Amino acid sequence: MDAFPIFLNVKDCFCLIVGGGSVAARKADLLLECGANVRVVAPQLGHEIHTLWQLGKLTWNNHSFTVDDLAGVVLVIAATDNPDVNRDVSFLARQRNLPVNVVDNPALCTFTVPSIIDRSPLVVAVSTGGVSPVLARLLRARLETLIPATYGNLSVLAARFRAQVKLHFSHPPDRRKFWEKVLSGPIAEMIFSGREEAAYHALEQELVSTDRTNSITGEVYLVGGGPGDPDLLTFRALRLMQQADVVVHDRLISEGVLNLVRRDAERIYVGKERDNHAVPQEGINSLLVRLAKAGKRVVRLKGGDPFIFGRGGEEIETLAREGIPFQVVPGITAASGCAAYAGIPLTHRDYSQACIFVTGHTKDGRMNLNWSALVLPQQTVVFYMGLTALPILCAGLIANGLDPLTPAALVEQGTTVNQRVHIGTVGTLPELMEGKSVRPPTLVIVGHVVKLHEQLSWFDGRSQL
Repeated sequence: MDAFPIFLNVKDCFCLIVGGGSVAARKADLLLECGANVRVVAPQLGHEIHTLWQLGKLTWNNHSFTVDDLAGVVLVIAATDNPDVNRDVSFLARQRNLPVNVVDNPALCTFTVPSIIDRSPLVVAVSTGGVSPVLARLLRARLETLIPATYGNLSVLAARFRAQVKLHFSHPPDRRKFWEKVLSGPIAEMIFSGREEAAYHALEQELVSTDRTNSITGEVYLVGGGPGDPDLLTFRALRLMQQADVVVHDRLISEGVLNLVRRDAERIYVGKERDNHAVPQEGINSLLVRLAKAGKRVVRLKGGDPFIFGRGGEEIETLAREGIPFQVVPGITAASGCAAYAGIPLTHRDYSQACIFVTGHTKDGRMNLNWSALVLPQQTVVFYMGLTALPILCAGLIANGLDPLTPAALVEQGTTVNQRVHIGTVGTLPELMEGKSVRPPTLVIVGHVVKLHEQLSWFDGRSQL
């Protein structure tokens, strides 16, 4: 290592910033967050740092830097646009053994300011020693996606129980194993999902349990896998997929999304096709219970959003009855994802003030829908799973009063590299799709917003290959 990494406690200590511009303001914000007493030396202040001064958050010495400004401070930052002043600040601070940072000049620094992931009391710092701040920021951005915003609360939990755990486990390796189990299991997930009291209670129960190897039960995470593009996953979905022991997934989960699952996790396919269910719904419910009771962390990975035509409600009803801990992670549903990638706004001030999601499944060759609600003006209707029943669907809309000239679109494998958008009207779309090889999943969008596709279309899946 070229530098020794440390965290410096500057709470209630005087820290000096030389300079009054926007860079100085950013450094002042950081120091203020750490509880420092900030002193600024500059002939004039920019708007940002002047506002901090007006609010009484820092003191301002309205003059050019002199050696006397170093008296009584524990840390110095030079952030002026004058190289000579910055060089003088560095030289004089070094003479007095004061840690000094000169912004964007590593050669004049005794310390550099890292990119920071703040999950107080947990803080992660990323540094390149000042040689590439952009690279440090890029790495920080990647870490931000992996460290939940509530991670600091996990630190608080560990601090609260540290003495009890130390008393309970006299052998250090046993303590380490206990904390690894707690900090990467269901108790941690309770913290991440805001169930802090439940987490405290569960940890207390774990401490008094006589069987410390099996007392922490598993948990089920109902995760929305989105419409297909892996980049549309939420941070929480990705984190849970990376830590799952078992992934129970549907047919509509794209290969790109499934590839983000932890490599050594067991994968169980329970996909459903029309009239061909690999595993009946009741079997899926029982499977989730059985896996969780075996102590597994189970991701139930569902296409789109678990609560929009995903039977997520049925699955968690079973989990709740069995006392299995669970959480639900929303996903981008197919309607919003596919419509966005097709350049079709679901609502628009000039065309549509409402949007309805409808399942396009048929039973005995019929669709039992509230047709009168679907043919109202100034609205968009989105049909999930409507490819097979497309002729019945369009005929039903027309028979109940919808103008056959109403624009309609069929989005095939939306948001993926195989996306294709077929445009027609309610009257022409079924004929347009005859003889075409269309691969599910598909989505049918009906409404005048479809007119905007040609103008607003931006995503060409084939160009992403």
